[in-house]
Amino acid sequence: MARNGIPLFKPTRAESKQSATDYTARAMIDAEAKARRKKTERLRKLRLEASSAGEGEATKTPSPKRPPAGGRSRAKKS
Repeated sequence: MARNGIPLFKPTRAESKQSATDYTARAMIDAEAKARRKKTERLRKLRLEASSAGEGEATKTPSPKRPPAGGRSRAKKS
């Protein structure tokens, strides 16, 4: 184990590469998560502003009717 932050043994070459890869991967994941949180907050703010601006009116129009999904049509038996 380490004493006062000084390791008692020198890491092997493979361990050093693994550590560097792990550090880089974690940094990339953290950066992506931070960007995702920032985007989510921005979109949430815009959505709240839009909903408060159009409070009295319907903001969503009903979608047109679509035929049911079923693939091929079946032949009617006579």
